[in-house]
Amino acid sequence: MPELIDPASARIRQRDGQLIIDVRTPEEFAQGHVAGAVNIPIDELSSATLPDAPVMTTCGGGGRGGRAAEALAEAGHEAYSIDGGTRAWEAVGLPIESAI
Repeated sequence: MPELIDPASARIRQRDGQLIIDVRTPEEFAQGHVAGAVNIPIDELSSATLPDAPVMTTCGGGGRGGRAAEALAEAGHEAYSIDGGTRAWEAVGLPIESAI
């Protein structure tokens, strides 16, 4: 099980330069995502080039983000899952971006 991080703590880490990866499809990502997150769909994550630094993962509600963080951790990356995903991030008033 990956370590969960609450949205407020994730925002602090993001401000300090830690990457947030949204693992949803590009269509889902375009509908609204954590401001500053990059989109790497979960099925493309294993082949993506990731920084040699801790990363945080997210999705809509936390399920796919948790699975992605777990897979990254198993592959040797330091990865955290944002508890509750993008919906929890938005619920506490943190910035969201949308392409729509």
